[in-house]
Amino acid sequence: MFSITTGLALAVGGAAIAAALGGIGSSIGVGVAGQSGTGVISEKPELFGKILLLQALPGTQGIYGFLGALLILIQVGLIGGAATEISLSTGWQFFFAGIPVGVAGLFSGIYQGRVSAAGLNAVAKDDTNTGKAVIMSAMVETYAVLGLLVSVLLIFGITVA
Repeated sequence: MFSITTGLALAVGGAAIAAALGGIGSSIGVGVAGQSGTGVISEKPELFGKILLLQALPGTQGIYGFLGALLILIQVGLIGGAATEISLSTGWQFFFAGIPVGVAGLFSGIYQGRVSAAGLNAVAKDDTNTGKAVIMSAMVETYAVLGLLVSVLLIFGITVA
């Protein structure tokens, strides 16, 4: 039986921040886009496939947050091994490593949902705008990807002794 040390608890906190904030951003973003999309399909049900794509785009931030959390938990041995006792300073490093992907996912998920909702309005007027709307929405995604990249680099840069 193992006991949770303060360092390990901080690492788990970093994983929780990554997953929770990314999930919240995606939930809000998908919800905002879904509200607009529902209005569009009530008038033009034949556009469902195009609407679904734009609604799904903000959902990726939750996946990025989950990936960041998973990498932290693997690094500290809670998944795929035995939990290791880590120092307080190492625990803080993992805690802070979860923040970039979590915060970037929170804000980019929300704003990507808003951009997707606006794109849905453009698609409702002319469905040839779908590609343009997807590109506009995907531009916001870039910052979630950068947040994930920073977290991954930080996570793999931490030495667990």
